Amino acid sequence: MIFPVIMAGGNGTRLWPMSRQAYPKQFLPLAGERSMLQETIARLDGLDVAESLLICNEDHRFLAAEQLRQMGHLNHNIILEPAGRNTAPAIALAALTAQQKKQDALLLVLAADHAIADAPEFREVVTSSIPLAEKGELVTFGIVPTHAETGYGYIRRGEAQASGFTVAEFVEKPEQDAADTYIQSGDYYWNSGMFLFRADKYLEELKEYRPDIYQACEAAYAARSGDLDFVRVNHEAFLSCPSESVDYAVMERTCKAVVVPLSAGWSDVGSWSSLWQIAEKDENGNANKGDVLHHNARNNLVMAENALVTTVGVENLVIVQSKDAVLVAHKDEVQGVKHLVDTLKSKGRSEYKLHREVYRPWGKYDSVDSGQRYQVKRITVKPGEKLSVQMHHHRAEHWIVVSGTAEVTIDGKQELITENESVYIPVGKVHALENPGRIPLELIEVQSGSYLGEDDIVRFEDRYGRA
Repeated sequence: MIFPVIMAGGNGTRLWPMSRQAYPKQFLPLAGERSMLQETIARLDGLDVAESLLICNEDHRFLAAEQLRQMGHLNHNIILEPAGRNTAPAIALAALTAQQKKQDALLLVLAADHAIADAPEFREVVTSSIPLAEKGELVTFGIVPTHAETGYGYIRRGEAQASGFTVAEFVEKPEQDAADTYIQSGDYYWNSGMFLFRADKYLEELKEYRPDIYQACEAAYAARSGDLDFVRVNHEAFLSCPSESVDYAVMERTCKAVVVPLSAGWSDVGSWSSLWQIAEKDENGNANKGDVLHHNARNNLVMAENALVTTVGVENLVIVQSKDAVLVAHKDEVQGVKHLVDTLKSKGRSEYKLHREVYRPWGKYDSVDSGQRYQVKRITVKPGEKLSVQMHHHRAEHWIVVSGTAEVTIDGKQELITENESVYIPVGKVHALENPGRIPLELIEVQSGSYLGEDDIVRFEDRYGRA
């Protein structure tokens, strides 16, 4: 049986403004109706696999848990990294976890933010690679290139071996001339970053070539603890682990690396232009999502989140409209979006990190309006969920229920507030909000005071471990 390992770290800054640090691309429905993480899980249907092991960072744990819950795949199977340490340590944690269930477990290592158009072909190639992995080879899937791409690393194949080839060489992202040469030779594949190997064999090779990573991960995993649906490894031990990719740590050093060709419409969706390439297009080559109208426009990618976006007489543009930001870029210049995000961060702008709509384990809030000494939010609380017991030093709050029923506690006194009713929480009062009903609770929150930052929250109790 295969144990899928889905790596869901990363911030996806090149897909700003849709992808942001607090809600990155792997949790967004960019290439379909489901999020990219959910599409990755759905792609496994038809394979003989165990429950997926998901690896993500602390900040995204509730996003990941909710998306797994929606698909019926949430089963104490999320491993939390205290900090990002690249792919070699992440896979080591998954290998140690899988070994608890089966010593020679096969790991199918996938990224949560890749798109594959031909899922049946993907499953067929994975299945054909199982014998190689079972006998101890470390299989990596090499994408059969469709053009001379300079944005991907390459793998040069060696001698034929069963359904694949020995790996002769890993190559960094090339210049254009080198990429042209690679394509002409027919001996090179794009490096997909997807793998199939036995957990014990990966750990053996890691221990051989990077014992420092192995020892740090082993210590962090040995001192793990459970928390809701999450597995928390030891914070201090994991922070001592070097940051290294699986390619550098193991695959470029081992003599057991085998590359298996894969031609299934793969994309790492690493930029807006790559999303345009895989998207459905109209007769003029425009890829549209949302409320979009064109006149005499060609080969554009336009995404409209909550407003009408129109174009006239433009070509090869990326236009992305979110609730609080608009990006306009030439398709050939989209790699520069990362620099825009760095600029936003250096200027202290919250847009690099947060959307206007922010998700929390209990639901979400949308910052509708703000000004001097006031802020207005639309809050949605899921049935049965509860915000932390908290207080604020600098702001008062008014809650107006739009739909559903709110159970409000203020200084220990409880009351039920229903549609068209409101309640006032003065500065300094300990309070809590809960949805006791079976439908989402929708309310408008009006904050007023001298300071309205999210860090003016003192938590006393919290069912999500944030107190």
